[in-house]
Amino acid sequence: MFAVEQFKFGELRWLWLVFIVPALAVLYVYAFHQKSRALRAFASMKTLKFLSSSVSRKRQLVKAGFVLLSLVFLVLTLMRPWGDPREETVRKKGRDVVFLLDVSRSMLAQDLKPSRLNRAKMAIQDVLKIMEGDRVGLVIFSGNNALKCPLTHDYDFFLTILEKVSPDDVSRGGTNLGDAIRTATRKVFGKKEGKYRDIILITDGEDHGSMPVQAAEEAAKHGIRIHTVGLGNPDGTRVPIAGGQYLRYNNDYVRSKLDEKLLREIAAATLGTYIPVRTGTMDLGQLYEQVIATAAKREEESRRATVYSEWYQSFLLVALALLVIESLIGERRKEAK
Repeated sequence: MFAVEQFKFGELRWLWLVFIVPALAVLYVYAFHQKSRALRAFASMKTLKFLSSSVSRKRQLVKAGFVLLSLVFLVLTLMRPWGDPREETVRKKGRDVVFLLDVSRSMLAQDLKPSRLNRAKMAIQDVLKIMEGDRVGLVIFSGNNALKCPLTHDYDFFLTILEKVSPDDVSRGGTNLGDAIRTATRKVFGKKEGKYRDIILITDGEDHGSMPVQAAEEAAKHGIRIHTVGLGNPDGTRVPIAGGQYLRYNNDYVRSKLDEKLLREIAAATLGTYIPVRTGTMDLGQLYEQVIATAAKREEESRRATVYSEWYQSFLLVALALLVIESLIGERRKEAK
């Protein structure tokens, strides 16, 4: 006996396309009606009788039916039908990845579009699209830091938090890399097993005496790798403030300079990777795929789960077959022998 539980769809967001089929059916009926009216209006009765005798309305309806049915199967293909459920043991493996995101005022500079901060957010979002099984966390920092998201498998929750992050979320200006690294090491990762843990540090600034290299060395002792991503111009960029103005000190513009030497030292202290984005293209997905995803993963749990087979190929094949059959059916009546 076939049960509902034996069949499901993976992409129900395409269900609305089914309503195109009855709409198209109405258009077919309207087109047939208008065609008949046009023939009656412009053709003589004798000519109309000749045309009607050579064209089969039944065949036209059958062709239209094949087209409509093929559209139904194409929509079902987009909805990714699953079937043939079976119980399997699923083993989940992954790493713990904490993003340390600089949210200082200088991250609002637009030498990366739409801004350094927004570009960093988009890069993090791209990474989460290709993650599988990893837990993610988020720490933001400038002069001080804040844990915005503890380690979680809930990527939607993480992305909701990330979207709302702004420089107003931290109370002190500046850039203290060391304190942010220590927060991730001690508060986010804690005393759990090392070896399967990574930090992705995204910043555009210099450090203000927080000893980040020493913090990185402490992280390395706990088996944590730090990958640093440097944003902004190494020659310096003016720091934007409210009202379209720029930050000044003693009537001179304050310029935020990317300290690449420091970021390389932080990464090297943990056998991590430094990515010199500067004002160019940022591809954190490549870092994840080549460095993080290929590293050893912790087996978190094993459990029994229902696994389905993909059936969309069969539905697509039926849709194509219907279109081929429709193309082979002519509209002319068969001549009597």
